[in-house]
Amino acid sequence: MSEDVLSVIPTDPLWQPERSAGERLAAVLAELAFGLPSEADVEIDITWHDVVTAVDCGANLERIGCPLCGDSIDAGWWEDLLESHADDGFATLAVDAPCCGGATSLDALLYDWPCGFARFEAAVWNPERTWFGDEELALLGSLLGHPVKQVRAHI
Repeated sequence: MSEDVLSVIPTDPLWQPERSAGERLAAVLAELAFGLPSEADVEIDITWHDVVTAVDCGANLERIGCPLCGDSIDAGWWEDLLESHADDGFATLAVDAPCCGGATSLDALLYDWPCGFARFEAAVWNPERTWFGDEELALLGSLLGHPVKQVRAHI
């Protein structure tokens, strides 16, 4: 069975909120994602990672573009990269683009559907909506104390 996950992550891959901020975020996510009070039976995973971890969009990924030369990056390269860092995360996001060899960062690649990297993730499983709006993202960011972005995965 396939599932959808709508994740909220900080815009800075290294940043983590305080525990209390993550708990406040979970309560608001339940209301925004399902229109339910925070006590409702919904699946929201709040995770503090020890290292920077990929938050990818799964089967939603249509294309990865290079910010340096504009060429497409082979999906196989991306999949191999994620697999090789699945257990230990990313010590650095610096990478040489496989298309042109230029130095860039994994979080600077152009993902069509959004992907990201984070040490904190709030994942809403099978939400009743596709995306959060700009005002909602601003609210979620204010709850955490840092701007956020979203990644929607289909797995």
